Amino acid sequence: MSNEKRYFPAMNDVMAAEHTLRELLTPTPMMHNRNLSERYGAEVMLKREDLQMVRSYKIRGAYNMIRSLSEEQTARGIVCASAGNHAQGVALSCNRLGIVGKIFMPVTTPKQKINQVKMFGGEFVEVVLAGDTFDQANAAAEQACEDEGKTFIPPFNDAKIIEGQGTVGLEILQQSNMPIDYVFVPIGGGGLASGVGAVFSQMSPQTKIIGVEPAGAAGMKLSFERGEVTTLDSIEKFVDGAAVQRVGDLTFDICREVLDDIVVVPEGKVCTTILELYNFDAIVVEPAGALSISALDYYREQIKGKNVVCVVSGSNNDIVRMEDIKERSLLFEGLKHYFVVRFPQRAGALHNFVKNVLGPNDDITYFEYKKKTNREKGPVLIGIELQNPDDFAGLTQRMHEHCIDYQYLNANPTLFELLIG
Repeated sequence: MSNEKRYFPAMNDVMAAEHTLRELLTPTPMMHNRNLSERYGAEVMLKREDLQMVRSYKIRGAYNMIRSLSEEQTARGIVCASAGNHAQGVALSCNRLGIVGKIFMPVTTPKQKINQVKMFGGEFVEVVLAGDTFDQANAAAEQACEDEGKTFIPPFNDAKIIEGQGTVGLEILQQSNMPIDYVFVPIGGGGLASGVGAVFSQMSPQTKIIGVEPAGAAGMKLSFERGEVTTLDSIEKFVDGAAVQRVGDLTFDICREVLDDIVVVPEGKVCTTILELYNFDAIVVEPAGALSISALDYYREQIKGKNVVCVVSGSNNDIVRMEDIKERSLLFEGLKHYFVVRFPQRAGALHNFVKNVLGPNDDITYFEYKKKTNREKGPVLIGIELQNPDDFAGLTQRMHEHCIDYQYLNANPTLFELLIG
């Protein structure tokens, strides 16, 4: 058995990080949210890291680590890998400190985030697109460090990064005028969760810290279950700010000590939260930024009458993604349904479907013949949007009553992916 002492963020190190960050940042607001408070019967406050200088908390850890480098290290330059938010933090840090940086980003990164990195970094930063996932970009970045003798700035698995992210927890405690019962914090690689959790474990141990992961990249949850850091075979990249195949070794050890629970949230639920925040509160968040609020539904009973803080981690969202976000939300809420329909080979079959099968509030939002030749006699792909999920039973019942030959795609992931994408 090893006697090696495991790293745990000390309060004096987090406070030192806070002092360092004063050179660049001002604290982000913590705001009471009336809509969420009324919905859950709790006092719900949002820690608005989406209003940070680079619209994400990632600047905290990046600047704190880069500021700690020696003159020799900064002279050789730095390298990082990121799906976007860490990259922006590193880019701005390079610009402000006059350090040359090379930033590796997955090819799948939204263009808006790539452009932001270039804007924040200016002449000091080169962007390199490599791989389809963060982990592939990260491997390319580490190889570049080895080849070029530059210093690697990891996105989460480093003491200085964790201490920088821990300043979010420090600010929450400084800004709150009441005891905090619950803090919900998103998890990607675990830097934010471990930093915030470490601060609360030392300064407010009665507060329950709840980590939140997207269902398609729940690496910390799986690692907890197996008792060791576990690499996911594949991930759903939609929640790009939290889509990591392997969490950090340091962050895993800390999170296992400071987190009270991990909630796994479906991507469709995250999309519903994004739309609600925009429609009801005029708050624009990226998918990872909506994770903590999305988890409140899963803690509805526990948080009644409690003081709750949700860390809104970022707002770097590309407007072109909104249609996809709406679609995923509708599917999750049971309001959008896709079918392959083989209409009877007689005149008026489609008219009969619209007149007798669709309900008064149902709407055909997608219609495509799947045969290029003689298409009127082939299968049809139909998308139907409902106003209420309970209307689905009536829709399928009327299909049976009118002898409609159909296949329901929502329940067949393979066919759905093939035909809808």
